[in-house]
Amino acid sequence: MTKYFLLLLFCFVASFSAYPQEATGMVVTDTLYSKNLENNFGENPHRAVSVYLPPGYENSDQRYPVIYFLHGFTGDNKMMDYMSGLLDYAIAKHKIRPFILVIPDEKTTYDGSFYSNSGIFGNWEDFTAFDLVNYMDENFRTIANAASRGITGHSMGGYGALKIAMHYPDIFSSVYAISPGALTIVREYGPNTGTFKELSTVKTQEELNKTYFGKVMVAFGKSWSPNPDNPPFYCDFPFTYDGDELIVHEDVLEKWYANMPMHMIDDNLDNLKKLKAIKLDWGRNAGDRFTIMCSMFSQRLENVGIKHFAEEYIGTHVSDIYTEDGRIPNQVLPFFDNYLEFKAE
Repeated sequence: MTKYFLLLLFCFVASFSAYPQEATGMVVTDTLYSKNLENNFGENPHRAVSVYLPPGYENSDQRYPVIYFLHGFTGDNKMMDYMSGLLDYAIAKHKIRPFILVIPDEKTTYDGSFYSNSGIFGNWEDFTAFDLVNYMDENFRTIANAASRGITGHSMGGYGALKIAMHYPDIFSSVYAISPGALTIVREYGPNTGTFKELSTVKTQEELNKTYFGKVMVAFGKSWSPNPDNPPFYCDFPFTYDGDELIVHEDVLEKWYANMPMHMIDDNLDNLKKLKAIKLDWGRNAGDRFTIMCSMFSQRLENVGIKHFAEEYIGTHVSDIYTEDGRIPNQVLPFFDNYLEFKAE
């Protein structure tokens, strides 16, 4: 009986070893210094960059398309720790052909750069579109043209992806914005909720840390209307309060509109038409500000004749995205598989 059991065990182990295992990619993390991010306000110009290289990368001379993934507010490049497994899964299940994905750390001391050229706090858009792309093309076997570059991101990252794609269709050919924020001023972003009234009473960073939307508005301000002469947060807001009286600062409001994709469409119509593919999605239960903003943005694109895809799905702002049955492997990556060029010219 013992010999028979050992024979069965040997056969089982041998058959298991012979069964082809799913290959996995590898993640490389490096630090990139950028002159575009030099500043006098304590933001670090040395940024971590995590790069996913597909299975077989190290044993071939093949070149690959690149997907640039922009993280959300308070996030950073460490989200690659769980993203890499999803990328392996998507490639193994043939949802996308092998590709490179990169996630830069663009978290700031105020939790999010909004991928914008602040000037005072760093030029994060230029860092992303130029420094990061150049770094990838110089250090990895990329297919170094716009047709083989896509840009995506979630929440703040979805905002950044749309904004950068609208500005640089000669660098990125396709964009997928996952539940993008900051598209326009609605709900908690505006004066008719408690956000700016609460913010008008906040005088220290410690007090600010007890809020959420207050922190987001400060990040907006540092990104779009910085003011080195206006402590404690060194930025201006479009709405302030004197007691219960609302004061609208139209000059600041115009600066915010100039950086919100809903209001950038007219000035970027030609660029939008150059993009090969545009998609955004949002969860039905993500909250009014997301469902309203995304729907408005999609309708505005439709009204000016910009072909795109827009999808409202059953979910929240964070659910059903980073799972094997979620949005990343089943919608986002197949979108890029369809629209990116996978062969070098």
